[in-house]
Amino acid sequence: MASGRRNLTILFFTLVVVMMGFGMIIPILPFYVEHFGVGGSALGALMAIFATMQFFFAPVWGNLSDRWGRKPLLLLGIAGNAFTLLWFGLATELWMLFAARGLAGVLSSATLPTAMAYIGDTTSESERSSGMGTIGAAMGVGMVLGPGVGGVLAERSLSFPFFVAAGLSLLALILIWIFLPESLAREQRIYRPHQGPLGQVQEIWSALRSPIGFLLFLAFLLSFGMTNFEGIFGLYALRRFQYGPREVGGVLTVIGLISAIAQGILTGPLTRRFGDENVVRASLASSALGFLLLLWAYDDLTLLVTTGLFVLSVAMLRPVVAALISKRATTGQGTAMGLTNSMMSLGRILGPLWAGFLFDLDIHLPYLSGALVMALGFGLCLVRLGRHREKYGGATYPARH
Repeated sequence: MASGRRNLTILFFTLVVVMMGFGMIIPILPFYVEHFGVGGSALGALMAIFATMQFFFAPVWGNLSDRWGRKPLLLLGIAGNAFTLLWFGLATELWMLFAARGLAGVLSSATLPTAMAYIGDTTSESERSSGMGTIGAAMGVGMVLGPGVGGVLAERSLSFPFFVAAGLSLLALILIWIFLPESLAREQRIYRPHQGPLGQVQEIWSALRSPIGFLLFLAFLLSFGMTNFEGIFGLYALRRFQYGPREVGGVLTVIGLISAIAQGILTGPLTRRFGDENVVRASLASSALGFLLLLWAYDDLTLLVTTGLFVLSVAMLRPVVAALISKRATTGQGTAMGLTNSMMSLGRILGPLWAGFLFDLDIHLPYLSGALVMALGFGLCLVRLGRHREKYGGATYPARH
């Protein structure tokens, strides 16, 4: 039991470090782009290349973790995170920024699906959602700390936060190397021929027609819907409330805290009490309403309250959907979690592009769109999740041949 808590603590710290590095980039990246004399198109491309590389490579690493074990892939992911952060901080040309961000998407994408697969290896089905919630809480903590720490450290120099984040990644690398045991025994490892990044498109298409296909589509849908909020919140707050970076950062800090608390404390008890499927349905319904309430906000207090209620509604969606996929996967855990991460990455690629397009038409349209997307997910879950339980008898699905 003590070793299990130690392992979970190491994974928690690792993902906090990874997400801190990602969070530090958010407030600093616009200044980097301005320094190199380019504008919004380059900024959008820098954000898109990271998510695009994650989309293609997360299943590759998940697949390889089923073959080689979890620990080597965790070490690779965190080492890649350290290297690319260092490279980004040392960049002197625009192409170096793109290369660093692209390579970061490739290598750091090994970390999350492998950590989720580690949880799948080491937890019972009844505790799976709670374990995934801890992973989600770590991501939330990292995203809370990252922008604030990055903003403070950037007062020394724009590149200094990246050097600090790289050092923390090296510390996480040492902890994993020395203290984290392998969770996947050799006799449980699965060999699959390496397909390469582009081959993952075919694997994803095949997976969408498998027993977990609807859940993978749901992972994409919730990620796409969430980025209708995340992608344009800063611009929305600027246009409606004349917020500056400090005010937006304050709201994002509150959002991260609420998300971390909800995922780390509420996920386990609620799923044990009401079941994974009911938590997903309730979260989708309340998040659709939350999008509409965001449009009602008219001052600082109402914006903070409605944003907090919205985030509380959606906070548990990611870990609970991931837990359902983990329970119902007929392939290896690493492969299933890699596919999950890729579908969420696809949502993070397309969602901001869609939200930005709608925002230019009318600042309210992205949130109306988000409400429709979450409502669509709720309607589909009313039919598909219940039907899947009847067809496959709950958590155990027949293998595909």
